[in-house]
Formats: sequence, C-alpha cells, structure tokens
Amino acid sequence: MSLVDALPAASAGVVPSDAGTAETQLSGVSAKGAYLVSGRGAWGRSADVRRPIASVTKLMTALVVVRSGDLGRTITIKQKYLDYGVRHGASMAGLRAGDRLTARQLLYAMLLPSGSDAAYALAESYGPTWPKFVAKMNATAMQIGMSSTRYDNFDGLPWPSNSADSSTPRDLVKLAREALTDPIVRRVVGTRTYGLAKSRSRSAYGWTNTNRLLGSYKGAGGVKTGFTNSAGYCLLFTAERGARNVYGVVLGEPSSAARFTDAARMLDWGFGLRSRTIPQFRASSADRD
Repeated sequence: MSLVDALPAASAGVVPSDAGTAETQLSGVSAKGAYLVSGRGAWGRSADVRRPIASVTKLMTALVVVRSGDLGRTITIKQKYLDYGVRHGASMAGLRAGDRLTARQLLYAMLLPSGSDAAYALAESYGPTWPKFVAKMNATAMQIGMSSTRYDNFDGLPWPSNSADSSTPRDLVKLAREALTDPIVRRVVGTRTYGLAKSRSRSAYGWTNTNRLLGSYKGAGGVKTGFTNSAGYCLLFTAERGARNVYGVVLGEPSSAARFTDAARMLDWGFGLRSRTIPQFRASSADRD
C-alpha cells in the first residue's frame, strides 16, 4: 500500500505521519484545494473535494498514450485539431495542418506548451476516436485508485458539455506518483524547452514548458499546469532532493503566480526547510494555461 493510500482522508489541515513529525499548520496557501505528500507526512485542504482540473487532465492523456506504446507512430495533423483549439480558446502547440509528427514528439507538444491541438491528435490516434480514448482514461483512473475522478474529454476543457473533467487533490497526487514511474513521462514533464528542426514531413517547432517551477525551484521535476475560468489556476508538481521525493497539487488558485508560489511554499514544508526562500513569480504573458 502506498503512502497516499495509507493516509486517512482530510478536508483541511494536516494528516499526521506515522512518526508524528508533521507540523500542525501550513499557512499562506491560497488554493481552494491542495494536497501534499512527503516523507514528513501529508497536508491537505479540501483534499477529497472534486473540482475542475483544466489541463492537468493532459497528464492522464499522456499516461494512456505511453502505456499503449508505439510512440514512433506517425500522426498527421488535421485541420480540425487546430479549429477545435481556436473555437474553444485553448492553449495550443502551434501545430500546422498536414505536418506529420510522431506520438513521442506530440507528447512534448501537449505537455510543455499544453497544446490542446496535440492532445486531440493523440486521443484520436490512440482511441481510435476521442470518446473511446476518454473511456480508456476513465478506466485507467479506476485501475490506479482514482475513485473520485471523472474525465469528459482529453484536455480538460469544459466540453462537450459545460461540465469539466474533475478530480480531487488526493486523486491527482496518486496520478502524479503513478505517471512518474514511467521514464518517458518523467523525462517529458521535466523538460524546460524542446525543439524540432524542419524536415520534409513537418515544420520547425519550439516549445517551452508552462511549469515555471522548473529552473527556479531546486529539484523540481514537473508535472502539469492548467487553467480555465471554472477551474482557476492549477498545478500538479513534484520535486526531489537526495532520496526525498515530494508530490503536491494546488487547485483553484486566484492567479498563475500564486500557484507557483504556493507550490514552492508547500515543497519547502515537505522537505522540512526552516530557512525558506520562496522564488518570486510574477504575472507573465506565457501563463495562459
């Protein structure tokens, strides 16, 4: 049984560790929902309350793709993938219709700039229709114990209905721990920038990770950002220092800067750092997801 499964449910405050070393309070976090698991114990706020999760959904999309294999398959980008993103005001990887990319390359396009165009391409290729792919996402969620999670689509937008993909902070930490056991997923979400040179089959591309903890918080290793009006700003995150790994999530943050600042504060608590120097995150035009 994992630490996440072993810990009791908590709507707010601290879930003590077996050693009883957890602090009684982690203050200053503005998220509506949050959860953190570390060697010291766990801390949560509304950890078992379901909320919309926006593009954090794309981590499950990636997990289903990677587990399906054949990442070298070539996928042709269709105009409808681009039209979908424009129609819904989604974050995009800037893919061009007619270009041919491998599934592995599209994982970077989906997880770094949070490209809904790439997510649609992967879902349709591996579905082989997007509704069948979403069914695989829900089946995978049940397999790994995410009993309070429901996926309606492949990228977290409130479509095809006004309902949005929803999960709990506790379930999302389970997802992060499961997904990051795969070396491919771990490598992609921990990549800050990724580029593809122009070739006969595609245009040149360059993508930057929307996770601003990378490069600013020591040991940060991913995982996924998200934003919609209904979800607020979200962040599923992890960091490693020595043999210690900490996993956490914040949902419903009021600003992009707040999600990164709160994540850093929570990580410091998880690592037991007494002298805390939180990186300064300011609003950026790149914080669109």
